[in-house]
Amino acid sequence: MGSRAFGEIGRRPQAGSDAALHLRFLDARGATAQLAEGLSDADATVQSMRDASPAKWHLAHTTWYFEAFVLAAHDEKYRPFDERFAYLFNSYYETLGARHPRPQRGMLTRPELARVLRYRSHVEEAVLSLLGRLHELAPPAAQAVRNLVELGVQHEQQHQELLLTDLLHLFSLNPLAPVYREDPAGVHHCPDGEPMRFVAFEGGRVPIGHGGENFAYDCEGPAHEVLLQPFAIGRRPVSNGEWLDFIDDGGYRDPLLWLSDGWDRVREERWEAPLYWRRGSEGWKTMTLHGERDLDLHAPVSHVSYYEADAFARWAGKRLPTEFEWETAARASLHDDVAPAGDDDARVEQAPVLDGHFADAGCFVPTATRSPSTLQQMFGDVWEWTSSSFAPYPGFRAAPGAAGEYNGKFMCGQYVLRGGSCATPRGHVRATYRNFFPPPARWQFSGVRLAEDRP
Repeated sequence: MGSRAFGEIGRRPQAGSDAALHLRFLDARGATAQLAEGLSDADATVQSMRDASPAKWHLAHTTWYFEAFVLAAHDEKYRPFDERFAYLFNSYYETLGARHPRPQRGMLTRPELARVLRYRSHVEEAVLSLLGRLHELAPPAAQAVRNLVELGVQHEQQHQELLLTDLLHLFSLNPLAPVYREDPAGVHHCPDGEPMRFVAFEGGRVPIGHGGENFAYDCEGPAHEVLLQPFAIGRRPVSNGEWLDFIDDGGYRDPLLWLSDGWDRVREERWEAPLYWRRGSEGWKTMTLHGERDLDLHAPVSHVSYYEADAFARWAGKRLPTEFEWETAARASLHDDVAPAGDDDARVEQAPVLDGHFADAGCFVPTATRSPSTLQQMFGDVWEWTSSSFAPYPGFRAAPGAAGEYNGKFMCGQYVLRGGSCATPRGHVRATYRNFFPPPARWQFSGVRLAEDRP
């Protein structure tokens, strides 16, 4: 079931209405199906590493969510497509039963891709039928369905990004360097950038967290205040060219730059450059979803771990920003930068899911055309590591039941990233969004923005 364009449906339904939710469900499901178009059954089945999942599993797991959380609990008429799928496609919800081991997801040659797509259609039809019958339910039950479907849409959009990053990792291991999609923007290189400059902030008491009415994950709140010391933050992310200077200066060979666990990773896994960089006879190249390309020295560096980001910052005589510094700077930049305003922006309902450009990131705009105090590329190019552990905000409480396993159980051993990447659905790009990964993770579109203390 594909996504329908605005012109095919007439006027966009009012934000927050049942009609808008119906359309958001269709859009999200259609976008995921489009991302899978052109994949062979083999492409969709292989699992390239423990942290990644096969495309087929993403397609089925996002469907299982609606079956388990929405239909099983609120639709007496629903009959499962295949009761065995609950074991195969549950991810980490302990309260919902046993699960197939994560490292063995790539062993699931059956069900084949075609059957998974039929499973998606079966569940979609049932959800659409239930949404059409909300008026028959008691008001509390109807609202519970709305909330769970909205969470399911947001969850599916998260898996759209994971599907892309997992495919990139898979294709990077193939000597043929497969092209996932041709780049609609074409092959281009960023113009020469400017030297790194920093924008100062006074600090003080600042608002943090989501306090609006639009959707946000539970870990984005409660809204509260934080006391910040004066700081400055890089006007743009660190570039590939700057990272190459780090490599040439022996950055991956100097233990004094690295946290102990990071240095162990460098030696054990023989890190010498960001994950997808390849040194050839004609210089550095990098693997992208659009195939292998020459390294663009002026584009933001991507696919680096927290350990690498921290080591680079130390080499540069700077540090990583805290997530609170990052959010404060991002809020200030919203008046100038081209990005969703977040909490109170109705455009979230209308944002495209993905624009199809998944190579590196955008280009820095010289100060001749932008104010020197304007922060650039805060949103939608690369996720930016912060120095903050993924921890609960004051007053945070996980939701009761299985839904409470969504974020709270992961608040240990993870670091926060901010800003969104070129593979992030646009409705997830906001100042308060908290992504999180363990410090060795490299296969996401993760980059670096530097910060420094100010007197």
